[in-house]
Amino acid sequence: MSATEPASGPASHLTTTAATVAEHYRNASIAPSLVSGLAAAFEWLCLSIVGAGLLPLFSVPLAGLTTAIPIGAAFLTLLVAQVLGANDLSLLRRHSQRFAKLLVAWSSVFGFVSVLLIVGDGATGVARLWFPVWYVVGVMALGLSSAITATATRHLTRAGRLQKRAVILGGGAMAESLITALEETGGNELAILGIFDDRNDDRSPENQQGFPKLGNTSDLVDFARLAAVDLVIVALPPTAEVRILQLLKKLWVLPVDIRLSAHSSKLRLRPRSYSYIGRVPFLDLFDRPITGWSQVSKRAFDVVIASLAIIALSPLMLGAAIAVRATSKGPVLFRQPRYGFNNEVISVMKFRSMYADQTDIKADKVVTRGDPRVTPVGRFIRKTSIDELPQLFNVLKGDLSLVGPRPHAVNAHTAHKLWEEVVDGYFARHKVKPGVTGWAQINGWRGEVDTPDKIQARVEHDLYYIENWSVLFDLYILMLTPIRILNQENAY
Repeated sequence: MSATEPASGPASHLTTTAATVAEHYRNASIAPSLVSGLAAAFEWLCLSIVGAGLLPLFSVPLAGLTTAIPIGAAFLTLLVAQVLGANDLSLLRRHSQRFAKLLVAWSSVFGFVSVLLIVGDGATGVARLWFPVWYVVGVMALGLSSAITATATRHLTRAGRLQKRAVILGGGAMAESLITALEETGGNELAILGIFDDRNDDRSPENQQGFPKLGNTSDLVDFARLAAVDLVIVALPPTAEVRILQLLKKLWVLPVDIRLSAHSSKLRLRPRSYSYIGRVPFLDLFDRPITGWSQVSKRAFDVVIASLAIIALSPLMLGAAIAVRATSKGPVLFRQPRYGFNNEVISVMKFRSMYADQTDIKADKVVTRGDPRVTPVGRFIRKTSIDELPQLFNVLKGDLSLVGPRPHAVNAHTAHKLWEEVVDGYFARHKVKPGVTGWAQINGWRGEVDTPDKIQARVEHDLYYIENWSVLFDLYILMLTPIRILNQENAY
């Protein structure tokens, strides 16, 4: 690494090389499961449309069983294709090989459905000529849709959006053999961004097989706050238990998968104990929460429910805005920098509840019972959490989720100690987007935080939520939120 001077901006303590790499990989990669699912859905849609669209040409009305036949057959085709591996990311780029599998799936399903309907007389009123035309046009539809899918997938691959971004923690001979194994069998599904190692001697060179050393373990944590890192590979022998535990204590707060390289270990466990990249085995230490389709479903849930809530609560929000504006001078909204996903600082909106000249943007002083800085209207809207309603717009923007760990102020502290200094692993609560409401809040941990025990309890509830997330869990928390808010006494 030739550059050793620190870079400017938020990565000022990283080397120029590390900061440059982090900036290049700011945009998140796309989960292969999303690409495979969208490709399958696109091809199901194409196959369904051409099948149903042919029916009127043979004087068959688009209704009842006749319409269900091509739609159901298209669905079965994609199920068979999935079993054949046609939706594997490696095949999505290869049109000819993938189309061959799709053709086998379509031919098998078409033959089964045709025999079932014709022999069983289950398609009364459907012209027999429709079947061969349906098959031929279906082949053409799958060929075209597969070609489009392959083109889009290759484009995303060239842009680096489909590769899992990885960094290696640990240098030397073990890292070198790991890189060799990954390059030989891992294909192009992995992009190694660089190496981090706490050693500064000959055992940890500045460049290994073309990959630069970007810093030490502490630098890795900061690097992963800037770059969209998916995977941290710990290149240490499993026998180095004490060292691995020390590293995990620093790394588990990151929203990344953490794997322990097992390629050079003589200890061999059962195959199910490992995950693989190519043929290289890894032991799973931590998984990033809420990824792939889970992330999509949570975002869709947020957008739909937040939009409906804004419409339903707009009279209440309008009334609150008028009350704030009419009873004290200053802006209606108060914006405060708070920690978001992966420690990113976001601007969270609230209705202003303090006198404009006494607002506490840096959260230097905790709001207490009878706090003179709070206006009479502010006291009511804080008590009822009406002041939080503008955060529904933060949800639509994507800074917040409806449910998640509450976003804390950047300078939040108790007894002159920042909360990250009070609670070990505090930043692990930022492995998911913060929420307008959360598991801690409906369990009574809301309002003033004047003792270390209170912030410790909040973080414990936040981590429980992260580990046990589901859409139904989110819905349960949302349903309980208004009930619990009205029965809490510790919000001032």
